[in-house]
Amino acid sequence: MTEAYCVKCRKKVEIKDPEETTLKNGRPAVKGVCGECGTKVFRIGKP
Repeated sequence: MTEAYCVKCRKKVEIKDPEETTLKNGRPAVKGVCGECGTKVFRIGKP
C-alpha cells in the first residue's frame, strides 16, 4: 500500500483511493485522500 504524509494528522498514513498521475516535468506522483481524516494527500515518486 502507498503511504503519504498527512499535514492534518501529522503522520504518515495510507492513501485511500490512490490515483497515479504525472507532473509537468514527467515525474510520477500519487494523489488521494487520507484514510483517517479525509484530507487530500500527495506523494511525489513511484508508488
